[in-house]
This record gives sequence, C-alpha cells and structure tokens, in this order.
Amino acid sequence: MIKQNYRQFFCLHKWISTALFCLLFSIVTGAQANSTILVMGDSLSAEYGITRGSGWVKILEEQLQKQGSPWTVFNASISGETSSGGLTRLPNLLQQKKPGIVLLELGANDALRGLSIDETEKNLRKMIQLSKQSGAKVLLFGIQIPPNYGQEYTKKFTGVYAKLAKQENIELLPFFMQGLAAQRDLFQADNIHPNEKAQALLFKNVWGAMAPYQNLLKTKATQSGY
Repeated sequence: MIKQNYRQFFCLHKWISTALFCLLFSIVTGAQANSTILVMGDSLSAEYGITRGSGWVKILEEQLQKQGSPWTVFNASISGETSSGGLTRLPNLLQQKKPGIVLLELGANDALRGLSIDETEKNLRKMIQLSKQSGAKVLLFGIQIPPNYGQEYTKKFTGVYAKLAKQENIELLPFFMQGLAAQRDLFQADNIHPNEKAQALLFKNVWGAMAPYQNLLKTKATQSGY
C-alpha cells in the first residue's frame, strides 16, 4: 500500500513538474518577441542598384508609421546572400532583435550558383524553425527562376516554397516578383534586379501577404507570445 501511494505521489509530482516546466518555457519564449519585423533577404531586399531609402522595405516601414503601428523594421538583407549565409547569421539576429515577425526572402542566389535544391530547402527549413522557436511568425517569399535552368530544376525549385509553407504551417507569398516579370521597364540594365519604379509593386505584393498580421501590427508584442 505504501509503495503504491509512493508511486502515485511520484507520478503526480513528475506530471506537475513537467507541466510547470512547459508553462515557464512558453512564457520565456513568448517574452523574447519584440514589436520588430526582421527582413532576411538578398539583393532584392537590400536596395541593390537603387537609391538608399527607396526600396520596398523602406516603403513597408513608412506604411507602418503612417498607420501609427508600434512595429519597427530591421533590414538584415545582404546582396548576394544565399540560404546558407542567411542561416549562419540568423541565430545572432534572433537573439539581438527578438523579432515578432520574420520576412524570409532567400534562395534566388542558390539557384544562380547552381546549388543543391535539397540543401536550399534544408537551410530555409532550419531558418523557419529557428524563427518559430524564438517566438516569431514567419512569412516566406516564393522565388521563381528563369526556365533556362531546365524544366525539372525550375519546377522543383519553385515547389520548395509552397512545400515548406505547408509543412511548417507558415504564411507564404507565392511569388515575390508577381507582376514584374513581363515589364522590362521595371528592371535595371541587368534585367535581373528591379529598379526604383518597381519597389512600390514589390511592397504591394508583400503587404498583401501580410494581411494575416494586420491586427497584430496594431499593437505592441506582448509577453504572451504568438
């Protein structure tokens, strides 16, 4: 009888300890999130070849200010960045900025360099998971590449983004450069990078994909997490 009571007490104590740990962990994780939007991108988000302060990220920042939102934007995008480089930098950025939202725009340079699609998927998935574990919501930007890379490679590469969004249960912007591809006057001389005129359209695409966050953007991030 004593052994049975002891066993029941031990199990109850273990259950309570586990429950308290999970509760404390969720509180600590939620407390890490600030009212900051972290942009992890490449030249498409780093104002490559255009006047500083004219890119879509700046327009996003101005839109938030216009709406009286308490949220701020930190642009950690670097021209030429790959998914591998982004993954290397992300942990420190999450620790320093503690973002409530992460906008993930990477992968194009992986394709341009002919890197393994499986490796790109692995890197993006890890970035998504790290962001979620830190308490942030994630919006993944879908990237498409020219057909000259081969039909099989192009199809598989494009499919990575929808696959990740579904499996990781995050928001997806299906095609970041939607509406630009057929308009040559929206590109710089290299026919790769959008010019200043195109930034408003890029912002429109991003802002539309951020619709699920609109209520969140009206208030400061709270310690209750996301």
